[in-house]
Amino acid sequence: MNATAAPEKRRWEAPYAEAELDAVVRVPGSKSMTARALVLAALASGPSTIKRPLIARDTLLMVEGLRAIGVGVDTGDDEAWTVTPGGFRGGTSIDCGLAGTVMRFLPPVAALADGPVAFDGDPHARKRPNDGVIKALRGLGVDIEDGGRLALPFTVNAAGRVKGGELEVDASKTSQLVSALLMAAPRFENGLDLRHTGDRPVPSRPYLDMVVQMLRQAGADVDDSEPNRWRVAPGELQGREWTIEPDLQNAAPFLCAALVAGGRVTVEGWPTETTQAGDAIREILVQLGARVEWTRGGLTAYGTAEPLPGELDLADAAELTPALAAVFGVSNGPFTVRGVAHIRGHETDRVSALVTELRKIGADVDEYEDGFRVGSGGHERGTWATYADHRMAHAGAVAGLAIPGLVLDDVACVSKTWPEFAEVWEQAVRGKG
Repeated sequence: MNATAAPEKRRWEAPYAEAELDAVVRVPGSKSMTARALVLAALASGPSTIKRPLIARDTLLMVEGLRAIGVGVDTGDDEAWTVTPGGFRGGTSIDCGLAGTVMRFLPPVAALADGPVAFDGDPHARKRPNDGVIKALRGLGVDIEDGGRLALPFTVNAAGRVKGGELEVDASKTSQLVSALLMAAPRFENGLDLRHTGDRPVPSRPYLDMVVQMLRQAGADVDDSEPNRWRVAPGELQGREWTIEPDLQNAAPFLCAALVAGGRVTVEGWPTETTQAGDAIREILVQLGARVEWTRGGLTAYGTAEPLPGELDLADAAELTPALAAVFGVSNGPFTVRGVAHIRGHETDRVSALVTELRKIGADVDEYEDGFRVGSGGHERGTWATYADHRMAHAGAVAGLAIPGLVLDDVACVSKTWPEFAEVWEQAVRGKG
C-alpha cells in the first residue's frame, strides 16, 4: 500500500472499558517537530539527520514533497532519516494529502525553486483555508495561480529568489502561516520582518515558540522580542541532528482515558521541557480532578470517579479539544471550551463535528462560534463519524470507553499521524494485543 495515499475507510468498534485501566503507552514522534525538522533540513547548507521521526501519512507527504523539488531524503532507516539539501527545482507537483503542514510549509520553500510548482491534495484539503500563505507570498512578490480560490489547487510560479523584507499578515486563523514564513525567511534575500495585524491573536502560540527555537538551533538570527512581530535575518541554516520528541497531541487521548475509565495510564518518555502545545494536557487534567505524576519512565495520569466541571480556554492548545470534548460528552457537566474558533478550519470544522457527534450520543451541548458547552453527557450507542479527521477518531475512541458498542465509521484516518493508533488503543484498554 502507498503510505502517502488516502487510506481506505475502515469501520471500528471502539473498545469499552470493562475495568479500570493500567496501561503503559509509547507514542510515536511529534508530527509538528518532524515536519519542521524536515523543512529546516531541506533549507540548510549541509546534510541533517532526523532521529526518531514520525512515520505517518503527513510526514511522508512532506518527504515526497521535498523530494519532488530536488531534496534528498533517505528514509531507509526508521530510526534516523537523512536529509541532503539540493537546488530547488520547479516543473513539478506536490501532493498535500490532508496535511496542513505540507500545504502551508512548502509553498514558501517552493517559491525558491527555478520554475513552477503545483500543489493539490485530498478533496477535504481543498476546503481548508490557505488564503494566508497565498496572500503572504503574493505580498512578497511571488506569482501564484489559484483561480481566485485562495485554496488548493494552486501553482507557485517560482523565479528562484524571494526578495523578502517587511510583510504584514493576518495569522488569526492558523499559526502555521507564521511558521511557514519564518522557516523559509533565512533564504530570502532581505530576510523577513513579519507582523501579525489581525484583530484576534495568533492561535496555538506554543507552535511559534517551537519554530523560533528550532530556527535558532539551526543557526538563524531570529528576534521575537516584540509582540506579534518576528524579524529573521538572511543567512545560512546549518545541517544538524534533530531528535524528535514523542507526540504529546497523540498522547493526550490516552491520558484522557484515565479520566473516563479510571485507573492509571503512563505515556513513556514525556519530555520534562518542551515547546509542544500538547504539554498543556498535564495542567488541564489536574484542573479536571486527575492526579498527574512523573513515574514509570514517563508521565502517569490517575483517573477520578468523575471529572470536575469547569471552563477551559484552549486557544493555545486547541488540538486537545476533541479528546477532551469526548471526556465531557460522557461525563456529568457542565463543561465549557472556548477560544477554539480556528479549529473550524482544521481537517474538518471540528467545533461543528464535535457538537454533532456529542449530541448523537445523547449529550446536551450548546455550540458557540469559538467553542461549546456540554451541560450533561450521554451514553447512547450508535455510529461516531470521523470526518476523515484523525482527532475526531481519537475522540470517538475516548467516548467508546464509556459506551458499549460505539462504532467509528472510519478509523483508518488516523494514518495521518499514527497508523497504529487503533491497535495500541485496544491493547491499552484490554491489556492485550
